[in-house]
Amino acid sequence: MTKAQDRILVAREAQLLADAELSRAAARRADAEVKNTQAETRKNKAEATEFEAQAALTNILLDQTQRKEKEYLAADKYNFLYVFDDPVNATSVKSCISQLTVWIRNNPKQDVEIVFNSPGGDIVEGMALFDFIQLVRDKGHHVTTTALGMAASMAGILLQAGTKRVMGKEAWVLLHEASFGTAGKIGDVEDKVEWVKRIMKRIRKIFATRSKLTEGQISRRWKRKDWWLSSDDCLKLGLVDEVLPGV
Repeated sequence: MTKAQDRILVAREAQLLADAELSRAAARRADAEVKNTQAETRKNKAEATEFEAQAALTNILLDQTQRKEKEYLAADKYNFLYVFDDPVNATSVKSCISQLTVWIRNNPKQDVEIVFNSPGGDIVEGMALFDFIQLVRDKGHHVTTTALGMAASMAGILLQAGTKRVMGKEAWVLLHEASFGTAGKIGDVEDKVEWVKRIMKRIRKIFATRSKLTEGQISRRWKRKDWWLSSDDCLKLGLVDEVLPGV
């Protein structure tokens, strides 16, 4: 073999080695591209999973927010319903008047309902609420007063304040003479007794005006005793306009 042939063989071997290296390099590039593609695919899948998780969390939070909003708007004060379930005193009367004031200022002519489940209490404070309910009615609001459980003593008087008076089937109303405590000089006691008698006359007039009873009948029925009236009794005597359905 001549030197020229040797050089040709060497050149061919070198070319083959170079081609082999190029092939290996191309294979490495292809493998790297496959790995990059796989990594990109995994990244895209991870991002898609994260997006789905975020979307699901957003839907959960939105659903919770909507439920809370519905519960919030279902509250009594957003449906013009006031539940008076405390004794009648300065605090409970102030709370009721404050809520009624907000309603009548912001919602002209809006119907409102006051539900009483109260043992009664202070006559002076109760009469303040009675007069305020009349003011609300005079401004064009239809006021429904409802007794659930019991409307006793002053609460029974307040039941009469509404445009429409309603009782639960199993509710009770208690009527009795006004009671006050007093002490001091005999003149002071006599003055207090005279004032109480005048208050009792006003109370009898309220019941007589809004029922089928006369003041005399009321005076005889509650004299020195508690007069408990069922919903049927109240409906029969005209002390309420409607009794809710019962068993």
